[in-house]
Amino acid sequence: MNTGERRSEKLYYGLYILSMLLFGTNGVIISRISILSSQIVLFRTLIGGFLLTLLVFLRGGFNRVNLKEDLPYLLGGGFALGANWVALFTAFRMLNVSLATLIYYAGPMLVLLLSPVLFHEKLSGKKIPAILIVAAGLVLISGSIAATGLNPAGLLVAAASAVFYASLIIFNKRIKKTGGLQTAAIELDIAFAVTLIYTLLTSGLPQPQPGDIPYLVLMGLVNTGLAYLLYFTGLQKLPAQSVALISYIDPVSTLFFSAVLLNERLSPLQVVGAVMILGGAILAETRKS
Repeated sequence: MNTGERRSEKLYYGLYILSMLLFGTNGVIISRISILSSQIVLFRTLIGGFLLTLLVFLRGGFNRVNLKEDLPYLLGGGFALGANWVALFTAFRMLNVSLATLIYYAGPMLVLLLSPVLFHEKLSGKKIPAILIVAAGLVLISGSIAATGLNPAGLLVAAASAVFYASLIIFNKRIKKTGGLQTAAIELDIAFAVTLIYTLLTSGLPQPQPGDIPYLVLMGLVNTGLAYLLYFTGLQKLPAQSVALISYIDPVSTLFFSAVLLNERLSPLQVVGAVMILGGAILAETRKS
């Protein structure tokens, strides 16, 4: 790998990590908004998708030749993006949040395990311990998990959210010609349609309070439009195993920002879990495979 390629790789790592950090601030912004989480997603996909679609047209419109080749994966990725949110929010209602979140973040682990088959990326013996460390850290940061009174249907829905999360990564790794901006615009627009149907069938259209508007705009423009532009740009250029492992910066940064900005107390086990996740991810990316 020459110097130019190394710089490009570092850039894509930086973009992807920055997107994870932006996602980590979602909880802080959501805490300032009165409407339901699913309704917030409806607004964020509407605003973010509209912004990126507008940028695409300002830059000359969609490349139809590239879209024709990548269209199945773009459609699949957009549906997976919307469906993973729908399934996760449904699981939150059917299970406790910690357990639903833990199952949801099994999605990137599925990608890691399937990467040798799907992307011909060798899962070396040196990387396996790092994956186990990350998995153990995820269990620790999830907090208290109820072991009794589990809803079997809720477990299935949570498992579906993990599958959709994994599918989102897999579909987007298959996109070869469509750039990050057009990919993000299309998939957010499709996710909006999926979330709109879900919202209409469950809670109905949202009625935000005046104080919600600035935070909804911030969520839509920065934490969705900009964040998913960075996310899809980095995702398409990085190895699937790196994408899956770095994804765990999201829950760790969520804990950090909640502690700093919302004064939420972290348990010692959560701190240990966060260190394990970051350490495992760094170990996997710095050691030669």
